[in-house]
Amino acid sequence: MFEALQDRFQSVFQKLTSRGRLSESDLKAALREVRLALLEADVNYKVVKDFVARLQERATGQEVMRSLTPGQQVVKIVHEELIATLGQGRQLELSGTPPHVIMLVGLHGSGKTTQAAKLALRLHKVGHYPLLVAADTRRPAAITQLEVLGRQLDIPVYVERNGDPPPLICGHAVQRAREMACDVVILDTGGRLHIDEELMAELAEIRERSHPGEVLLVADAMTGQDAVRTASDFHARVQLTGLILTKMDGDARGGAAISIRSVTGLPILFIGVGEKLDALERLYPERLASRILGMGDVLTLIEKAEAALDQEKAIAAGEKILSATFTLEDFLEQMEELRKMGTISQLLEMIPGFAQVSRQVTPQATDEQFKRVEAIISSMTRAERCDPRIINASRKRRIARGSGTTVQQVNQLLKQFRQMQKMMKQLARGRGRGLMSMLSGQGVRL
Repeated sequence: MFEALQDRFQSVFQKLTSRGRLSESDLKAALREVRLALLEADVNYKVVKDFVARLQERATGQEVMRSLTPGQQVVKIVHEELIATLGQGRQLELSGTPPHVIMLVGLHGSGKTTQAAKLALRLHKVGHYPLLVAADTRRPAAITQLEVLGRQLDIPVYVERNGDPPPLICGHAVQRAREMACDVVILDTGGRLHIDEELMAELAEIRERSHPGEVLLVADAMTGQDAVRTASDFHARVQLTGLILTKMDGDARGGAAISIRSVTGLPILFIGVGEKLDALERLYPERLASRILGMGDVLTLIEKAEAALDQEKAIAAGEKILSATFTLEDFLEQMEELRKMGTISQLLEMIPGFAQVSRQVTPQATDEQFKRVEAIISSMTRAERCDPRIINASRKRRIARGSGTTVQQVNQLLKQFRQMQKMMKQLARGRGRGLMSMLSGQGVRL
């Protein structure tokens, strides 16, 4: 979502950091570029105006002009002001006597039902016992959709089909949660294609009956400034406590994410970063600011790895690498583990300095490569996976036919694996050669 903004910022920063000293005209030109970059990213013009004014005040002061590295100081100031604009992140408010009620609101099509399931899964993983409530009685498929998601996640769903209005259903659901010892209740309320009085009256009554500790607006980040206006309108009518921005993995310009906190004063608690039910991340303003500026996000990468990867398998794979006994079967297993963390392009964006590389790796291309390699290895016998040296010409033809690939593609995979094995053996021996020289010997440029 922030690719264009990242590229513009990178261009500005390269010009600044390449100069030993900065003149007043250099700073003015840089601030003008920053202003244009934010406006092109669909950031609210008032937010842009305030942001640039703060930058100008700090960048033209003693902090920068007398610094030995003025260009880097400007980058630091932009980073800090971007964090300030995004606001302070916070966790869900789940204190007090359970059940804790979380009410999700939003327009029709914003993804409330899916986000309700994602939120329930996230809470369940950290030891809570959520109850999902189907309170959207107007959309025909909403109840069925939530029931299906609940079965997938093994999370209970409260449903009434007796014609009671949503406020009554929500009240009954909170009572049922107490009986079931569920400590969190997530209300999936109805939406409209536009905000109207009937919708707001219904939401106000639900709030009055169920007493939610959190009222979260689910807003589609792809709608740009419309998401900001929607948040303002809902907040004025039902007193929101926070926001969930969906489709942050899309190709919109990202202005809503930067603007919405400043305009509404509401914190963004979570961002949806994919279609899978575990693709919901807590928003850390400092991490998002680092991603926007192309600085990576190592902490989120580590958290993804801890959550997705099997620690025992990772340790076993590491031992095989160090002993140079890593096989194609192990390689396939580690690919499957890595795929749990997301696409290669998403992972590269979190590594400092690799944001530009990730532009060249499309999720579609990466998935196709994964599938092709998986198909080739799966078409081998166990003996072939453990010792690829026995794979002769006839075996290669059989593997190619079985995997729907070509002999050339099979050869390419085997060649790359041999190179990787050679590197692992050199690492295991460690005969006085550093890792950097070993990588350069394999044609790797860092």
